[in-house]
Amino acid sequence: MKSFLKTVLAVITGIVVTSLIGCLILVGVIGALSSLSDKKIKVKPKSILHFKLETEITDRAPDNPFEGFNPFSMESKKPMGLKEITDNIARAKEDENIKGILMEISSVEAGISTIDEIRNALIDFKQSGKFIIAYSDVYMQPAYYLASVADSLFLNPEGYLEFRGVKGQLVFIKGLLSKLEIEAQLIRHGKYKSAGEALYLDKMSNENREQYTAFIGAIWNHILKGISETRKIPVDELNAIADSLRLRNAQDALNNKFVDGTVYYDEILSLMRKKIDIGEKDKLNFVTLAKYSKAPDKKDSKKIPSEKIAIVYAQGDIVDGEGDKDQVGGTAFAKAIREARENEKVKAVVLRVNSPGGSALASEIILREVLLTKKIKPVIVSMGDVAASGGYYISCAADTIFARPTTITGSIGVFGVIPNAQGFFNNKLGITFDGVETNTYSDFMSTVRPLDQFERNVIFQEIERIYETFIAHVAKGRNKTRDEVDSVGQGRVWSGTDAKQIG
Repeated sequence: MKSFLKTVLAVITGIVVTSLIGCLILVGVIGALSSLSDKKIKVKPKSILHFKLETEITDRAPDNPFEGFNPFSMESKKPMGLKEITDNIARAKEDENIKGILMEISSVEAGISTIDEIRNALIDFKQSGKFIIAYSDVYMQPAYYLASVADSLFLNPEGYLEFRGVKGQLVFIKGLLSKLEIEAQLIRHGKYKSAGEALYLDKMSNENREQYTAFIGAIWNHILKGISETRKIPVDELNAIADSLRLRNAQDALNNKFVDGTVYYDEILSLMRKKIDIGEKDKLNFVTLAKYSKAPDKKDSKKIPSEKIAIVYAQGDIVDGEGDKDQVGGTAFAKAIREARENEKVKAVVLRVNSPGGSALASEIILREVLLTKKIKPVIVSMGDVAASGGYYISCAADTIFARPTTITGSIGVFGVIPNAQGFFNNKLGITFDGVETNTYSDFMSTVRPLDQFERNVIFQEIERIYETFIAHVAKGRNKTRDEVDSVGQGRVWSGTDAKQIG
């Protein structure tokens, strides 16, 4: 027995000691990484900004320095903020130690409007007279659109370049729900409000096809225009190349003027050395975007102005309550706007909206704070990849609204879906339900029986009320009549270009 107890105590002691050591190591690693994340770097003369977009790009970089950190590989996949990227490009333009940019991108984890903002920053960088060289083994279409701003663009001799046009493909699950005997009871206002169509149709409605054709076409035309301007290839020729899948290998890309050469990476490095006038055996000083963020900024030494502009980021689905880091919580976001309004040093507020919408109640709570703020100081909206439905709801009262040409916005409509899974439970799983109620509709919006006509009317009336509230806000904010807004509302989404034309 004593031997057994000794063994047990030894095992327990070993576990405790091992856990303590593990905790100490973890604390040490976290401390080291934390200090590294704050450590400033010095940019050496004749440095090259190494432009590699290997993580997701969001409007705002996470505050948590350990976001995306993999403790096993000891690597960080922390998303990069769009503002961080564009600010770095602007700084590099003025930095005498940065001689140019080497872009190495195969794909980009970002929407087309985000890519467009980075592309414009690179075009502005070129005004400095510094070089931009692009190289990759593979260019996916969005990456090529971004890389096409380069002075010279190269591709691996055995690589390829994707160029085939833009598609919007939807998944419809009406057949699956039918097999499961689940009925999607959809009630909506707006013939273009297509979010629920996948549940009760097996293909796109005519209205949905119309709006998709319009905004997908607008995005493609914008991409073509950009590539045509920088690569000097006519738009008609670009469409002909895409239609015939003419770019099948690196040589095709070269023959059609999509790239300036097919070379290997070592040849790119030799070109870099020539560009900055160093010897073939001299070391190249590359500075990544992430590291460049830690380089001292000349502005850092300047006195912080007493008057400021607050930027409030609405990124993600709009939800009731606080929400999480990937959502726009109505309560939390309204508080952020309120704090900006009450801060006397803040002279204007910019709402950066990148949201497909969500809760009508949360959107109303946020809009209320926008309206109150607007009475005291200017409120400007900057739209990202998407600012639709609730995303437009919270934007519509701003003094001025800016969007990218490829922003998806609008979707002024309301819908609700109540699933009826009675057949699924009864016939597929053999589950039945029974109970008692004090009133006629105590089980209102039950998911295990169909709605009756009275219930449908109640829900429809509420959806109509919310829609009328929505278009009233838009009409007042955009100085239009109720009927003018209704005519371009109906749940339809628009590209930024078309949204500007209709006001």
